[in-house]
Amino acid sequence: MKVRLIAGLLLGAMLASAASDVPKRLQQATVAFKEVMGIPDKAIPQELLNRAHCIVIVPDLKKGAFIIGGKYGRGFVSCRKSGAGWSAPGAVRVEGGSLGFQIGGSEMDVFMLVMNERGAERLLGNKFTLGGDATVAAGPVGRVAQAETDARMTAEILTWSRARGLFAGVALNGATLREDDDWIFDLYGKKLTNKDIVTGNIATPKAAAGLLGELNRYSSRK
Repeated sequence: MKVRLIAGLLLGAMLASAASDVPKRLQQATVAFKEVMGIPDKAIPQELLNRAHCIVIVPDLKKGAFIIGGKYGRGFVSCRKSGAGWSAPGAVRVEGGSLGFQIGGSEMDVFMLVMNERGAERLLGNKFTLGGDATVAAGPVGRVAQAETDARMTAEILTWSRARGLFAGVALNGATLREDDDWIFDLYGKKLTNKDIVTGNIATPKAAAGLLGELNRYSSRK
């Protein structure tokens, strides 16, 4: 009971201290995506990015010692607009779960592609579990034909991580994703849901212009 109480207090303090950190974290997400996509042979395969319905970027996901065996991170989600380009970003929290093959480091950038409408519906709900509510698979890297394997073609969500400069597909089974109400409010100054943001006509905040610019640069799907 004491361990849970301490973990809850520490997590609450972490959330409070990070509530005004959104612009910095958006910049980190932008840089992480740009760097990953800047090396084509070691990037998210272009054909998968072009087919994706939504993308989730979580910069500096942490292996929290105070959450026994767990992981914790906060990041952003953007989905395709009905025309060209990507939506204004929503915000998510990632908690718990196994990262499968560990590529080192206590912090890592995590990238997720949501590959179909069912996966997008789950993502824009209140909370869901990777590998439980939604099928998930480690994503392939670079210009590879393996991107067309059955497992990856049927998975709703493909996941990758980067730590210490090494980028690889990882299985993020057991992690939960849910809306980050605090960051959404910090971005937009009012109560919204991720679904409101990515399916509505919400203007992109100035702080998110860089991230949307990079997403559109690499896959506007006009």
